Amino acid sequence: MNYYDNYDRQEAKKLLLLAILAGRTMLKNGAETYRAEDTVERICKSRKNIKYADAFVTPTGIFASLEYKGEILTYLMRIKSTRIDLNKINLVNEFSRNFVNSNMPISKGIKKLKELNKTTTYNAPLKTFFGGVACAFLSLLFGGSILDFISSFIVGFFVVLSVNKINKYKMTFFINNSVGSALASILAILLTKIGLGQNMDTIIIASIMPLVPGVAITNAMRDTISGDFVSGLSRGMEAIFSALAIAFGVGLILNIYFKGMI
Repeated sequence: MNYYDNYDRQEAKKLLLLAILAGRTMLKNGAETYRAEDTVERICKSRKNIKYADAFVTPTGIFASLEYKGEILTYLMRIKSTRIDLNKINLVNEFSRNFVNSNMPISKGIKKLKELNKTTTYNAPLKTFFGGVACAFLSLLFGGSILDFISSFIVGFFVVLSVNKINKYKMTFFINNSVGSALASILAILLTKIGLGQNMDTIIIASIMPLVPGVAITNAMRDTISGDFVSGLSRGMEAIFSALAIAFGVGLILNIYFKGMI
């Protein structure tokens, strides 16, 4: 193998790595599996001498391979944690379109992806504040009063804050949702007792809405409709267990409360 063949082979490896990194960024931020697969394949096929490229994506891992001069190169990357950041998914979509439709160097593309991964759309205090605002207006949607509006803002603020703090320790989603829903129930009971809230059930329902796995349910349906039954089933189970965790946290606190222990 001469120098140029070895150089081109290394570039093919970098191309595969770039595609995997793009797919991982999308998957870690809540994208559907078929969208991540399409992105990986398009990036791999965008360069000459790549006649074959394929990807298999699950919610917990990406498998991708391409053929370069008769040699199959394969890469596997494990996905350990996910969150919802639709802005990053959009940024990766834009990056992949620019990369495919241009002669951007692969090393520059990898650098851009790493920079993209470090971007933060909103800081933590802003997310926490508007999490509380969302809960407050949801309480009105559920028929709450002005006092419930204020209480839901307070409870939602602390629920979002606590869940964000727990996420830093990379706990499982079951623990996050259980703790967040339990905290929402405790604070709702306390605020109702001191007269700041009127309808305890409305406050609890509004305050646990940020924990509801809406994106997981949507992605499970879209993956299943697209024929990705493994991903659809796993995301569906994630949504079910997230809902069970919320029910567990709320049910535990209310059970203790109504038994007269609080």
